[in-house]
Amino acid sequence: MAAGQGALGSVVSFPGRAPGQIAFSREELQRIMDLYGRMVAAGQWRDYALDFNRDAAVFSAFRRTAERPQARVEKRPSLRNKQGMWTLFGEHGQVLKRGHELPGVLAPVERRLLKSVED
Repeated sequence: MAAGQGALGSVVSFPGRAPGQIAFSREELQRIMDLYGRMVAAGQWRDYALDFNRDAAVFSAFRRTAERPQARVEKRPSLRNKQGMWTLFGEHGQVLKRGHELPGVLAPVERRLLKSVED
């Protein structure tokens, strides 16, 4: 085996991603992006940002790029055994929902989406 090549089946960290960094799983990100797409279609959101660090993974949704996020979903595994690792924050940083399951934490945004479709 040539130098620099890992053995088959070894785990290699993603370039630019620090070891031990918190991230969303594929299923979690799919659920969040599905909601984001529906909010874009409803005219509520226009941009998003992802932030990953050692403590948390954060998805922020914006009505306009230059504004503060209208909603922020945070995954913080260190709180898994306490109030739950998922938190939904509102535009002014207030906690809207905490929980152990992502669908329950996203429920307030889902309800807002239903209201905007009914209008």
